[in-house]
Amino acid sequence: MSKDTQRGPYRRRGLDRRDMLKGLAGATALSALPHQALAQAAKEAPALAKLAADGKLPPLAERISANPLVIKVEKVGRYGGSLRRGLRGSSDHNGILRMVGNQGLVRWNLAFTEVLPNVADKWEVNPDSTEFTFYLRKGMKWSDGKPFTADDVVFSIEDCAKNTELYKSAPSAIVIDNKSCTATKVDETTVKFTFASPYALFLEQMATPLGQYPTLFAKHYCSQFHPKYNSGIADLVKAANLSDWGTLFRNKCGDIEIPSRWGNVDKPTLDPWVVKEAYTGGATRVVMERNPYFWQVDTAGNQLPYIDRLTFNISQDVESLMLDAISGRLDIQERHLDTLQNKPTLSQNMQKGGYRLIELISSSSQQVQIYLNMTHKDAKVREMFANKEFRKALSLGMNRKEIIDLVYLGQSQPHQTGPRPGHPWYHAGLSEQFTDHDPAQANAILDKLGYAKKDGSGIRLRPDGQKVFFAIDVIPTLYPDQVDALELVKRHWAEIGVDIKVNTIERALYYTRGDNNDHDAAVWPGPGGLDPMLDPRDYFAQHTQGSRYAVPWAQWYVSGGKDGQEPPESQKQRMKLFDQARATADLQKRAALMKQVFDLTADAFETVGICLAVNAFGICKNNLQNVPARYPNAWTWPNPGPALPQQFFFAT
Repeated sequence: MSKDTQRGPYRRRGLDRRDMLKGLAGATALSALPHQALAQAAKEAPALAKLAADGKLPPLAERISANPLVIKVEKVGRYGGSLRRGLRGSSDHNGILRMVGNQGLVRWNLAFTEVLPNVADKWEVNPDSTEFTFYLRKGMKWSDGKPFTADDVVFSIEDCAKNTELYKSAPSAIVIDNKSCTATKVDETTVKFTFASPYALFLEQMATPLGQYPTLFAKHYCSQFHPKYNSGIADLVKAANLSDWGTLFRNKCGDIEIPSRWGNVDKPTLDPWVVKEAYTGGATRVVMERNPYFWQVDTAGNQLPYIDRLTFNISQDVESLMLDAISGRLDIQERHLDTLQNKPTLSQNMQKGGYRLIELISSSSQQVQIYLNMTHKDAKVREMFANKEFRKALSLGMNRKEIIDLVYLGQSQPHQTGPRPGHPWYHAGLSEQFTDHDPAQANAILDKLGYAKKDGSGIRLRPDGQKVFFAIDVIPTLYPDQVDALELVKRHWAEIGVDIKVNTIERALYYTRGDNNDHDAAVWPGPGGLDPMLDPRDYFAQHTQGSRYAVPWAQWYVSGGKDGQEPPESQKQRMKLFDQARATADLQKRAALMKQVFDLTADAFETVGICLAVNAFGICKNNLQNVPARYPNAWTWPNPGPALPQQFFFAT
């Protein structure tokens, strides 16, 4: 962070993953260089200049901040062009978020090591990290030209995010020690967040997708769908044929991770491009066009974005996306194409498609994390899954080397969960336990547990006479490698008398089953490899969608014990330790607390992993410039967004 952003007692707190990504920052340096004079001398896209000249838009100096965010670009770009990208079906909304929806108060640098200014020009933090004062950019506008002020931030937090009719529990990013923050207006461009307990991780959380709540809802627009500001809200709900105002609000104003965020062309945003053809049921594409009020410029004073429009074509299968890629019909795409199985085909067709490959550095811990539902609605299944020895037997019965060699082409190593090797917090006991292939020990454990009897096909029977059988939910369109890995696991476990169904389902159903706690088991890439503090869902039940081994425990945690199911003591200890860790500014003390979390996670052994997450890749058209050759691949660094697509441009 530049010295310009270090005010008062604030001191940037470096993140431990810095060493993991050494050298990445040199790929393309992106930094904020506030320079007020640029607002007066700024230049704009020809189409906007014509609208301004015709009196259909205000002059540029009135449309952008008096202190725009200045992006240091590798090359000063040229205006024009339409960028093509692909989505998969009706529930791929995060494919849009990752490209454009990263306009929070702060943002990540390219190396995923430092929090930088964004909507907030600067900030102050008090000594015990309970008060965060953000200074917004003066003169910023929403995409409809209305002023963006502290009132919008206070509305988004106090009236929306903390409203129990909109959110069952306040979003975790604004909660510490089970208490939500208080957002208060200091003046038109200054807002203060106050916490009852120290929250040293707050700035890092604000740089993630789930930290976007302060800038998500424009008060002048969204208040019309809120009963506090509209006494006639019942009539609007009735006219829309809906049951409650909360549903109407979400349909009109969206949320961070739902399709309707991109489904209303009238909703004002702070994004570089705004929706013109919405993401709605039956849509075949989403079209976004440049925001004439966007508040960022390059070092030459050119208003961003360079590119006129984004077109997201909606495909129903990966094969269609692959055909688009090798035919040169996608300009940048990693999502859905980035499996190792696709890499040879995409490599061989680079010249034909006119693209190059970019490297995506995995921040995940696990390639295929298996979550047995320890809060299963069936008491017998719940008892089986909740037994650590049963999970241990399954882990020992898995031939990880075969899976790594056949599915991942030898480019990984056995791994359970935990920070990646080389990370300062790497925990061998957590990551390496029970990764040997030892079917003899697995069989002995299962015999001892009371599953010694088998049916005619060699499948073990439970004491109640039912087969030791369960289904594992997986999304084939999203993670085809996981299907291949599970088919091998199915064979390995059949050899120790355990039968599974590889339950391939559509993404929306996957979420519905998990949210309703209807699944036997599920798989997902396990996060927390480089960002264990930002995504600890596999270290304790923290994520109400992602901690799929015990979603009701996660609900209990985020609600402060009001919802869900009370977890066992080990979980409660980890929840308390993590809350202490994210309140601790001292990195050594934070590391010590997290070691205790990892120790308890290792002892509980709740999830079963296969192998360390592998680096991925994407394609990028040869004429698309200012795209880094390599960057992180993470949900908490929602690629490619933090690489700032608004400064990508097409060369002639």
